[in-house]
Amino acid sequence: MTPDIRSLVPHAGSMCLLDTVVRWDKQAITCQANRHADTDHPLRRDGALSAIHLAEYGAQAAAVHGALLADGEPQAGFVAAFRGVQLHVDHVPGASPLAVTATRLAGSEAAMQYSFDVVADDVPLASGRVTVALRDTV
Repeated sequence: MTPDIRSLVPHAGSMCLLDTVVRWDKQAITCQANRHADTDHPLRRDGALSAIHLAEYGAQAAAVHGALLADGEPQAGFVAAFRGVQLHVDHVPGASPLAVTATRLAGSEAAMQYSFDVVADDVPLASGRVTVALRDTV
C-alpha cells in the first residue's frame, strides 16, 4: 500500500510538492513529483520554477521519511539548515517527473539530518543536506 503523502507532511494543498512514495526503507526514501510544471505551482515565478526550490522538495521527502519511521505520525519540525546545496540547472525542467531521494544521515529526538538528490530522466538537478529541528524538543 502506498502511503498518503498529504497525511505525512504539515504542508497543505498545493504546497505539498510530492505526489507518491516510490520506495522507502529505514535508511532512505524516493518520492516522485509530477506537478512542478503546473502554471499555478505555488513557487513558480515569472513562468519558471527556480532550481533553488528543489531543496524544499528534498526537505519534504525527509519529512515523509521521518513520519514513516514514526509509524505514520508526522513529526512537527522546521528546517534548521541546508548545507552543501548544489544546483545543476537554473530552472526546473517541466516535462519529466522528478525523483526525489532523501537518505537519513543522523537522527535523534531533537533533530534529523538527510542528504537529498533530485533527478529527472536520470539527469541530476540538485543535491545537498537538510537538517530538521523537531518542535517537541525545541
